Amino acid sequence: MFPRIIEFLKDKNILLLGFGREGRSTLEYIRKYLPEKKLTLADRNPVELSDKNVITVTGVGYLDGINEYDLVIKSPGISLRDVEVYDRTKITCQVDLFLRFAPCRKIGITGSKGKTTTSTLTYMMLKKAGVDAVLIGNIGIPVLECIEKVNENTVAVIEMSSHQLEFCVSSPEVAVFTNIFEEHLDHYKGGFTGYVNAKTNIARYQNEKDLFVYGAKSDIEKYVDLNKIKSEKQPVSDETFDLQFENEHLLGSHNRTDVCFAFAATRRFGVTEKQAVDAANSFEGIEHRMEKVGEFDGITFYNDCIATIPFAVLNAVHALKRVGTLIIGGKDRGLDYTEFIEDLLNENIDNIICMPDTGYSIGERLKEKNAKSNILFAENMEKAVSLAFENTEKGKICLLSPAASSYNVYKNFEEKGKHYKSLIYGYSKKEG
Repeated sequence: MFPRIIEFLKDKNILLLGFGREGRSTLEYIRKYLPEKKLTLADRNPVELSDKNVITVTGVGYLDGINEYDLVIKSPGISLRDVEVYDRTKITCQVDLFLRFAPCRKIGITGSKGKTTTSTLTYMMLKKAGVDAVLIGNIGIPVLECIEKVNENTVAVIEMSSHQLEFCVSSPEVAVFTNIFEEHLDHYKGGFTGYVNAKTNIARYQNEKDLFVYGAKSDIEKYVDLNKIKSEKQPVSDETFDLQFENEHLLGSHNRTDVCFAFAATRRFGVTEKQAVDAANSFEGIEHRMEKVGEFDGITFYNDCIATIPFAVLNAVHALKRVGTLIIGGKDRGLDYTEFIEDLLNENIDNIICMPDTGYSIGERLKEKNAKSNILFAENMEKAVSLAFENTEKGKICLLSPAASSYNVYKNFEEKGKHYKSLIYGYSKKEG
């Protein structure tokens, strides 16, 4: 007898859209049960595949035939903003299929910022309570790679991006929506409205027995009609629970809020306050998220490359307190930086190093407004790190927190953060 998900897939004419890690894992999973099934695979990039039962469509027109299939299993990074889709219910993704067919309990976590920290803390709290739990999804583990490892006693903690939620028609038992800010405006029809609509799918299909946890101090209530969500609702802030923990990896009210999100999500699975605190105290941080790189030449360097919006940058500045140098800049996605510029004018930051593309325009506007910070321009990361060593006062912090995505130069924020760290290590050795 096939698993339920394979029963759903076996008789359909399927298009696999995108062949990155998630697309590859989807093909591998289907092939385990349906080795001879005819499939079509579409990707903008060339695909090398020895499977004789897969037709490949590549190049600029790879999206042209999307309406010819019974089901399209889409990879998250592919945008259908400019594609006319006749029946959107035929579009699905791994997260949607997992929510519909995986035989386990599910906690889903989304939001513009705080997803990964909250997801990791949620998983750690469950493990402290002895719960059989898995951590999957946007955190880097495609959910179908885990579907055969879960059962009715497992709690799957699923980090969900807006791209993964866009075509979901099912919601998890517990949904956490941390906050909402302008992001990915170039991905959705309707811009920010489309982005919010995708995020809201995390709770749209819940029932009265489910739980919706959301940021009390964010603007979620402004954009999401809570009256249309059937589940129990719990607003959460950094003050919701009096959890007494101390951890240098969880500095700032935004990280305390993430701990409270995780506890709110896990209480119905038996997690106690003590177990929540134990998990928070043992949290070891996450790479590229207010990550302490180390102290070099009297300067403490932090890598916060995940901070692709102004809100996250300011959170890091306020949490770290001794920021002497801030490095900003990345791809221009049409965000309005007017308020961010005003905020920077009021911060006590000695140096602001501005990188292409957004950093250049922000830096020029800061200079026009006679910013008290020393505004420096760097054409690349090598120059930015060099300027940081030359200008940061000993005893203070240099923080890379871009307030923009990395795609103008790098494949992703991880590549940018790793490059930054390697340059710091190399420069300190050279100077030493």
